[in-house]
Amino acid sequence: MSKILPALLIIIMILHIFRPLGLPGLRRRSDFWKIAVIALGTMALIMGIQLRGYP
Repeated sequence: MSKILPALLIIIMILHIFRPLGLPGLRRRSDFWKIAVIALGTMALIMGIQLRGYP
């Protein structure tokens, strides 16, 4: 799962550059950086949850 998420997010960013997704906040091609910020936050959250289980 940890390798699928970054690959999926990169694919979504590339697709957004060619054709904007049309979601609120992602209506312009130049908004692809917001996907990267969300991706970094998501991966940090996942890593934090995974590391919490270790002593």
